[in-house]
Amino acid sequence: MNKPIQPTGGGCLYIISAPSGAGKTSLVNALVSSEPGIAVSISYTTRPIRPGEQDGVNYHFIDQPVFKDMIAKGCFLEYAQVFDHYYGTSRDAVFQELNEGMDVILEIDWQGAQQVRALVPGAIGIFILAPSLEELERRLKLRGEDRDEVIKRRMRDALSEMSHYHEYDYLVVNQDFDRALADLRAIFRASHLSIHRQRHTLADLLKEMMV
Repeated sequence: MNKPIQPTGGGCLYIISAPSGAGKTSLVNALVSSEPGIAVSISYTTRPIRPGEQDGVNYHFIDQPVFKDMIAKGCFLEYAQVFDHYYGTSRDAVFQELNEGMDVILEIDWQGAQQVRALVPGAIGIFILAPSLEELERRLKLRGEDRDEVIKRRMRDALSEMSHYHEYDYLVVNQDFDRALADLRAIFRASHLSIHRQRHTLADLLKEMMV
């Protein structure tokens, strides 16, 4: 079994989870585009590439034999099977960015979150909710991407996902997008002021003060 590990640099690891339709990806994209020093980990997946997606931008697209070989070699910080396809987070890529001082966001589900927090106890968990089940279903239908039976399955999965909200450190309700984005920024700002981060950011000042 892998032992817990702690990044040696000043970066923080964030886990952001949400049921499909809660607006997680839009919030994360807005946060990253407006705040420097934050990177989103690009996952590996075995699902087919969709129109408009780019390999190495949206995901690293690989086949199942390659994915399973990476599992055997311990390449993943976490991985899971979702909707008949595998998804995984590269251990080396995440820790390289953390050790360079970047904040890294993992957009993963509760199963992946449990795996990551067992290995990286200092990871910060954020769970995003829609304001109601009715609104969640409305957003899924508004996408126009899925058939009715797929939406029903996503709603069932949403109930399962949301039952794990208490395993996270912060809970953000995405009723008003700007307010939810401000809440996310506040969480990141607060973590920047933690002793762990300030020891790196203010290393020279703290050294000078230790008389």
